[in-house]
Amino acid sequence: MPALITNPTWIFLVMLLVMLLAPIVFRRLHVPHIIGLIVAGMLIGQHGLNLLARDASFELFGQVGIYYIMVLAGLEMDMGSFRRHGRQGMLFGLFTILIPFLMGFGVARWILHFTTTASLVVSCLLASHTLVTYPIVGRYGLGKHPSVVFGIVATAMASFAALLILAVVVQSEQGNSDWLLWTLFGLGIIVYIIAVAYTFPKISRWFLRRNEDPVTQYMFVLAMVFISAFLAVQVGLEGLLGAFLAGLVMNRTIPHGGPLMGRLEFVGNALFVPYFLIGVGMIIDVRLLVADSSTLKLCAIIITTAILSKWIAAWMMQQASKSSAADRLMMFGLTNSHAAGALAIVMIATQPELNLMDTQMLNATVLLILFSCVVSSFATGRAARHLTLQTSELERNRGSYHGKCLTALAYPQTVDNLTQLSIMIRNPRIADSLMGLAVSMDDAPDDAIRVQGQQNLEKAREIAAAADVKMSTMSRVSSNVASAIVHTMREVDAGEVILGLHETEEGRPAGELGVVTQSILNATHREVILVRLLMPPGTVRRIVIVVPPRAEYEVGFYKWLEHICRIGEQTGQMMHIHAIGDTCQYIQEFMQEQHPLVRYELHNEKGMGALLVRLPSEVNNDHLLVLVSSRKGFISYTSALNTLPSIIAHSFSHTNVMLLYPDQYGDPQESLSVFAPNGQSVTQRQLLFEQWLSKAFNRYDYTQ
Repeated sequence: MPALITNPTWIFLVMLLVMLLAPIVFRRLHVPHIIGLIVAGMLIGQHGLNLLARDASFELFGQVGIYYIMVLAGLEMDMGSFRRHGRQGMLFGLFTILIPFLMGFGVARWILHFTTTASLVVSCLLASHTLVTYPIVGRYGLGKHPSVVFGIVATAMASFAALLILAVVVQSEQGNSDWLLWTLFGLGIIVYIIAVAYTFPKISRWFLRRNEDPVTQYMFVLAMVFISAFLAVQVGLEGLLGAFLAGLVMNRTIPHGGPLMGRLEFVGNALFVPYFLIGVGMIIDVRLLVADSSTLKLCAIIITTAILSKWIAAWMMQQASKSSAADRLMMFGLTNSHAAGALAIVMIATQPELNLMDTQMLNATVLLILFSCVVSSFATGRAARHLTLQTSELERNRGSYHGKCLTALAYPQTVDNLTQLSIMIRNPRIADSLMGLAVSMDDAPDDAIRVQGQQNLEKAREIAAAADVKMSTMSRVSSNVASAIVHTMREVDAGEVILGLHETEEGRPAGELGVVTQSILNATHREVILVRLLMPPGTVRRIVIVVPPRAEYEVGFYKWLEHICRIGEQTGQMMHIHAIGDTCQYIQEFMQEQHPLVRYELHNEKGMGALLVRLPSEVNNDHLLVLVSSRKGFISYTSALNTLPSIIAHSFSHTNVMLLYPDQYGDPQESLSVFAPNGQSVTQRQLLFEQWLSKAFNRYDYTQ
């Protein structure tokens, strides 16, 4: 019977209404929105009201949807968590493969009396699973949680193992048991993985550095995903494994909180993933449950075995890792849902030339998809709420208050990179924590500078909005740029300000701070970050940090270290920290307690002089060099720090550089001719410094 709606416009309208209304209705019923989309698909499909036919468009968008789920899982995976919990994830992968495989084989062979080959297919079907409920995890921000990492690693292993065993069974059934064929099959998989892992990151960095257009970047990432999926199919694997591998290897080139990641998540969660879920619902026919007793019995046995085996695997992993019941529920929820992998397996097994399964098993698989997705959605949602409550301590949730992150935008060519950097540095746990500022001179002959400033702010807002970050903006007219920036910092209570590093007219580092920068440093005790980025911050390949002696005595020590760690977290790149003496101990303690998943190497140097001489040979053009300095008169200050702008100009003119001045105690120590009251005596300044020095030394534990 043909569907009631065949007009393309009406078809798309119905789909949009379903995507809009189903999550709203089911959310009010306290039911996960994923179930709402699947149930909506059941209602509008051929087994329900027959409004829409499951035509080629659903096949296409559904395929893109499952690819999207897998690539987002790879992109959002924290690589530090992967390295830290990868081995335990592999252990869970073994549990969630072997237990369903063995139970499925035993049930199919000795209870359902299937043939050995058909029993192996059932085992593969039950061992595989799909990350259908991963969007729930993303909504709660639990992508880095150990139990989630276990689930993602186990998914990749289970899908790969199940589809690999199925390929072996199919080839054997067709009589293709030549050892040369299997050798080429194994070599093809190895070559494919090595090729993607080696070439995709290099190509991605090269392309994203040279193309700032958001649409072009989005289409490039999507093209890379489908290239990887196509190559996976060519070597005998499933495309969803190729999509996951593409997301995994491009993880470090696409910052987690950046605009590009925001666009990828938005388009996927708004269009492709709902299309996939609705398409899954359209193939489900609930009437099969009451069609005949044999079908009902088969469905009950398959569904019970699938859910029970996955629960046992999660329970065994909980015992092995000594984790909580909420962790067990999360692992079970992520690995229990059967969708794309199960469909692929059963469709292959029911092909006429193989005939390993009948239509009754196909119907049982379809109902397995329904029940497993419903159970997984409830389990994942419940676990996510419990884990969020367990890990959300009040102080940690709020974060240390750093105020707004103020970014001064002066030149159009620097807006993109400076805004992306400020998105990484800002405190994500403070609402409205990002602000852009444009300053124009009141004696300008025309309004061109003011108009350009407004355009810069508009562009910055668009970039922040693409990363789902609200950015406030302010345009000022002043006779003094430094005065406007400092007054804005005080008005909005900015914790730090990001400025462009002073350059010559030819676009090279000037070798000095410049009048505006020096005035700002003298007029505020807040953190000042001077930046010169030659490429998007998300595409840097390494972060090198140089820390002066006694930096731990500065009040802003942990604050700037937190900022650098946020960059390291979102880029996933290795941080090489060069420090001197006891400073290394403080850095190491902070990293272990606050950012244990960030990759870093700590180098204990003998002195700044030798380090700065050696550094140019170790820092490449695609690295980010962070030089931590200090204002004059404070304990970590030495006269050698005055030469840092000159060193940047002569040795790092083609390098991404960040010159950072930490927070200091109290008011500015140097009288500013523009801002400070005249007549401030040396005695007053000296007394203020001595008060600060006393506080600083009280922070040090001499017993260590």
